[in-house]
Order: sequence, then structure tokens, then C-alpha cells
Amino acid sequence: MSYLVLARKWRPQTFSDLTGQGHVSQTLKNAIDSGRIAHAFLFTGARGVGKTSSARILAKALNCERGMSPEPCNQCPACLEITAGTAVDVLEIDGASNTGVDDIRELRENVKYLPSRLRYKVFIIDEVHMLSTSAFNALLKTLEEPPPHVKFIFATTEPHKVPITILSRCQRFDFKRIPLGQVVERLRYIVDQERITISDEALTVVARKGDGSMRDSLSVLDQVLAFCGDQVRDEEVATLLGVVDRRLLLEASAAVFARDTASALGVAAKVDGYGYSMRQFCGELIDHFRNMTIVAAVTDPRDLLDLSEAEFAALREQAGAVPLADLQRHLTILLRAEGEMAHSSYPRLLLELTLIKMATLAPVVPVDELLERLKKIESVGGGGVAADARAQWRPAAGASPTAPAAPPPEQRLASPGREGAAPARPVPEAPVASVATRGAAAPGPRRTGDDWADFVAFAKGAKVRLGSLLEHGSPLVVTAERLEIGFPEGSFALTSLKDRDSLASLKELAARFFGTEPVVALKPLAGGGGAPPNLLEKKKAESARREADLRQVAASHPAVSAALDVFGGTIAEVVSLEQKEKV
Repeated sequence: MSYLVLARKWRPQTFSDLTGQGHVSQTLKNAIDSGRIAHAFLFTGARGVGKTSSARILAKALNCERGMSPEPCNQCPACLEITAGTAVDVLEIDGASNTGVDDIRELRENVKYLPSRLRYKVFIIDEVHMLSTSAFNALLKTLEEPPPHVKFIFATTEPHKVPITILSRCQRFDFKRIPLGQVVERLRYIVDQERITISDEALTVVARKGDGSMRDSLSVLDQVLAFCGDQVRDEEVATLLGVVDRRLLLEASAAVFARDTASALGVAAKVDGYGYSMRQFCGELIDHFRNMTIVAAVTDPRDLLDLSEAEFAALREQAGAVPLADLQRHLTILLRAEGEMAHSSYPRLLLELTLIKMATLAPVVPVDELLERLKKIESVGGGGVAADARAQWRPAAGASPTAPAAPPPEQRLASPGREGAAPARPVPEAPVASVATRGAAAPGPRRTGDDWADFVAFAKGAKVRLGSLLEHGSPLVVTAERLEIGFPEGSFALTSLKDRDSLASLKELAARFFGTEPVVALKPLAGGGGAPPNLLEKKKAESARREADLRQVAASHPAVSAALDVFGGTIAEVVSLEQKEKV
């Protein structure tokens, strides 16, 4: 006798044998009990979840010679003929092969006749969505008002392709994917009856390969038994099916969580050595981290995960020590890597880089913890950096201010905690002069002790362009009798001031400032050797010195020091309070 595959040998024969479709079997049994049996049924769902088996069981329940019963006896001639597929009154039609309108017309002619020996004539049309539009239209009237001795049972994996006019005339039952645990339980029952030795872990691998389909799972189990015989080892199952060993996934996640890049790269080497597809391993790793994320996010995630008890315990142990935010970041990295592998010529390199990135990923600090740290910094720093820094500005002792404008005298930032320290040099600010409208009278000269700076400020207040050019000049001689200014040889400022109009304006401003008519001389400087610095160079030097003082005070402030210690950072930029207020 030829071998009968497990999927056919162990096909469900009663509603109680159906796995994972309790909502369907219970509804059909109640309908038979109450006599509320529809004339047309539509069974929809994925492949191998029990649609055709349910149709046959329903046909037996309706035609059992011992009377209509929610559970057929499977012993009477009617039940045995339907099980064997030889009942003349139960017709199974393949919708993919009988798609034409002529096939449906033949079916309509057959509907008129009473059953030969059974109670009902049952038409089971599998893959009904493959019928043509004309065939569906020919079936409409018969389907809506069939004779009382006829029942229609349609089965399809794609209900969206069935016309709405057909759907509205049927009772629809949606078959679900069978949960992993129920598939494993059914497989365990079958292998025990077949006297086969196999572990629950191997059965879980087989069931996962079936992807929610009992028929596919039994086909995979048949393949495993053909390879291994009656004694099945876990390693042989993994090798035969080409699936990734779950222990390798746990090892990879453990290496990532331990920030052990060497072990993570070792996992990539094992994947390559076993001959697994890098993209397949990445997909398994995505599913693994997805399961851990759900375990960490949900109190009771068993209904959301297709895992055995051993796998669930291992995942809970790993996920319990990792923050949920980190798991989500790892999952995002893996999803991006899996997409890139589809177009990469170096999948192993991409996997290695992904594992290294995950293993070296900086942990996320929760917002609540950051707020607590900031509160500690505030408690250490008292009024804060700004208040202490504002209080530490003091006027420089004995300094003569250089700015002619009216703002408050320049202040100096002293280091905290240094009582009695000698005052440092003042930090002069750039002179601020009001810009006069062209042609308006220049303001009167203001004296601060620096004749050259005062003259440039006076000139800039009268003629902005002329004053800006003078800022580039070095004061060689500045007296009431002679004004000698040096400029770099060939510079734009020197060329512009030698213009007749500019030179005349310069002499006029000098006469007004000094109250005499000094001799004005413009001298080119070769290399600038020995010449005093111009105002722009002074401003730059003072600005650098001031920034250094600010950085020194900020670095020594207790609040800043505490912030650097808490966050592990460095000072990138220091801005004075005056500049910040201006902004």
C-alpha cells in the first residue's frame, strides 16, 4: 500500500479535531443543533487552516445516517463515503479548473435533481474566487433560491476577489492562522501516535516553518521524518530546514546587550560558517528583537507571541535587563540594515557593521533622570552661573577707559573664590559712536586720554567711511602739530585716503578735533615692522583676552563643573552676559 502523508492521514474528521478554529466549529455545531442551517457558506482564510476539512465535516454532519448531529459518527456508509471522496451527492469542484459559464450551467442542471441516497446534495467549490464573471452571474439566481435539498459551501483564500453579489448570499466564516502553541500541541499528539521521538524545540521549529498552517506544518514534519527517521535530533532539524538556531539569536542579543563587539562579530562568523543567508538571519534577528520589545512593553504578552515556554522564559530574562527605548533603537537599526541588504554586495560586512553599531550604541538617559540631574546642578550652583558671573564683574582699578561713548565703564570678570586678588588689566570694548547722517554736523570731540582712539571715534561720527578706513591705520605720530598715520603698503585704506577729497576731509576733521591745523601725513609701511597696532588689532586682542577670562571663570564655576561631571561634556562656547542681552 502506498504511503499516506501525515496531512491526509491526520486530516480532521470532526469539529472537535479542528485546531485553532473554535469560533467556526462552535457556530456550525450550534446551527446544526438549532436547525438554522444556511443554504450557502463561504469559508475564507489562509492556506492549510481547515477550510476544506470543515466543508467535508459539515457535509458529513448534514448527511450522517444516524441523524443530523454536530459531530458525525464517521462509521456509517454516508460518513465513510464522504471521507473517502466517493459520495455521489457530495461534489467537490475545483474553481480554478472549472471557471467557465458552461461548467456553472452544468452545475445548475444538476441542482434540480434530488440526492441519490443522502439527505442533502452538497456542492463544495474550492478556490471559488477563480470563477469568471460570467460564471458568477450564472450562479447568482441558483445561489439565492436553491432547492431545499441543496447546500453550497465555497472556500477561498482571496475573498476580496469574490463579487459582492455572491458574498451577500452566503454566510461567511473567516478562518484564522493557527497559533504556534496550538500547532505544536497538535504535532505532539500526532508524533506520539506515530511513536516518533522528537523534542518540543524541534516541533516548535517545524511549526514556525509552517507559518500558521497546519497542513504546511505536517508537510514539513513529513520531510523531517524522511530525513531523520523515528529518532529526530534538534541539530538535524535546523540543518534540514535551513532555519536559524534560536540559540544563535540569543547569543547575538546577549553580545549586543553586554557591549561585547568581539562576541557579536563571532556570531556573524558562525552565521557565515553555517551557510545561513545573512538577510534571513537579519530577518530572524528582527523578529527576535520584536519579541523582546513586546515582552518589555506588555505585562502579559503570551497572546501576542508565537513562542514556546522555554523561548518565552529566555526572552523575558534578557528583555528584563534592557530599557524599552534601547530595544526600540536596536530594532530600528536592524530594520534599516535589512532593507540595505537587499541591494548590497557585501551582506556579511553590513551585518557586522550593524552588530557593532548596536553593541556600541550609547544608552538613552530618561527625561525624568535628566530633570533630576538638572535639579542637583541648580542646588549646587545656588543662583546659577549667570547670577554669579554678573556679580563677579568689577571695574578695573586704575584703568583709564578707552571708549568715548556713554555706556558704563568696562568691567572685568574675576575668578570666584579669589579674595584680594590683584586686579587684572581692563578689557576695553570697541568704541561705540553714533553714526551721523551724511552732511550733518559732527558731534563735538570727547576726550578719554587716548588721542588716536578719540580722533578715530570723532572721525567715524562725522564720516563713517573715513573713520572705518582710519581703523586700519597705525598711529605713528599723534600731536596737535603733526598727525602721521601708517598703513600697509598698497592697502585699500591707504589708496582711498590718498584721494584728494578724502585727504581734504581728513585734514578738516583733524583741525576741528585738535583745534589747530596739524600736518597730516600718510606713510606706507613695508611689512608692518615696528609700527604700533591699529584699532582693529587692539579690538581683536582684547576680545581674545576677554574670551579667555570668561572661559576660565566658567570652567571654575561650581555649577558648570557639576554639569560637566554629570553629563560628561566639555565647554564648547562661552558668551558674555552683555552679548547675550544684546542678542
